[in-house]
Amino acid sequence: MTRDVSRPASRMASPTFSPLYRQIKDFLIRSLEHGEWGPGDAIPSEGELAVRFNVSQGTVRKAIDEMAAENLLVRRQGKGTFVATHSDPRSFYRFLRLVPDGGKVMPTESDPFYCETVSATPEVAGALGLRAGDRVVHVKRLLRFGGESVVFDEIFLVAELFNGLTLEGLRAGERSLYSLFESEFGVRMINAEERLRAVPADGQSAELLGVQTGEPLLLVERTAYTYGNKPVEWRRGLYCTRHHYYRNELG
Repeated sequence: MTRDVSRPASRMASPTFSPLYRQIKDFLIRSLEHGEWGPGDAIPSEGELAVRFNVSQGTVRKAIDEMAAENLLVRRQGKGTFVATHSDPRSFYRFLRLVPDGGKVMPTESDPFYCETVSATPEVAGALGLRAGDRVVHVKRLLRFGGESVVFDEIFLVAELFNGLTLEGLRAGERSLYSLFESEFGVRMINAEERLRAVPADGQSAELLGVQTGEPLLLVERTAYTYGNKPVEWRRGLYCTRHHYYRNELG
């Protein structure tokens, strides 16, 4: 049988088409990444951006709407559009989804007790896109709700981005860790991926969280990303769910 030479042997890949508003969104994200507007800063109006990019205001509005939905920007009625910041108290529970059984929000205290620069294990390196042996900052801390120890976190950070991070710096002030990383090191956590499973408490976590060895804990492994989908933090959080539950909203 002879092959029909009028037909190509394989299908050519079609060029990828990006809608205009997505192109504007990409331009704006690059501007945020390069520091043209910092966390909490107002960005130019839709009209000004439309002139800048030579597009309609509707196109700019669609780009901004999508960025607001992704928590990159915040619209404030009558004031304009601002770069989202972890210093905003409303952003605290965006990445922490643990809720008391009674539903009442309790005072939260972060208690870091260890901070050292170490060599990345293969597991940590794989999560952060590094090579085994590359330098990472290892942080341990307890998170308390209303004085009760509820979360034991082990956090690993790309060392070159957090040069100079110390235990004293972590303990200073009452800011969240992500607010500290943003303001002191210019690293903003944009999004995160989490994996959850139940594990038994080992000796260390049992002592820190005030539970029995072998008692079930919720293990939450999180990789957090900055602009450009670059992983900069990997953490293992052990959650005591005796009086709390993990809440996630879908849809």
